Formats: sequence, C-alpha cells, structure tokens
Amino acid sequence: MIGDPRLMLLDEPSEGIQPSIVKDIARNVRRLNAETGVTVLFVEQNLDLIVSLAGRGFVMDKGRIVAEISSEDIGQRDVVRRWLAL
Repeated sequence: MIGDPRLMLLDEPSEGIQPSIVKDIARNVRRLNAETGVTVLFVEQNLDLIVSLAGRGFVMDKGRIVAEISSEDIGQRDVVRRWLAL
C-alpha cells in the first residue's frame, strides 16, 4: 500500500458482494494486518465477516459509542442482539 498507512478504513466491504469474494476479502484483510500491522477499522452488517475478522467491536448509536464488545462476545448472537434490540 502506498505510504505505509497505520490505519485502513473499510465501509461495508461485503455489501452486494458474492459470498466467495467476501471470503477473499476477509483473507486479504487478515494477511494485510499480519504482514504490515495496519489497524483495520470497518463498518459492517455481515456478522459472519465481523466474527471472522474482529478483535473487538463497538456498538454505535447516533455517532456515539454505546458499548464495546470483546472478540469472544462478537460471535454470540444474543449479545449482539441485546445491543441492537433485535
């Protein structure tokens, strides 16, 4: 990547993408993080992708962080549902 950034921002990287390509995106994000140490911040609704990539998560409401979710809890749908009121 140009300029050796310390932070990469991804907004809905799986939106409208075939599941097989989403897996490629996840693999490449993990590889990029492992090889360069870049922090990846992404906004995503695909819970499976979040679980496969996230070290920790945050729930935001109206632009404010209202909760932090550990990497262990991200995969527990009941925890996520509680925060999202689903």
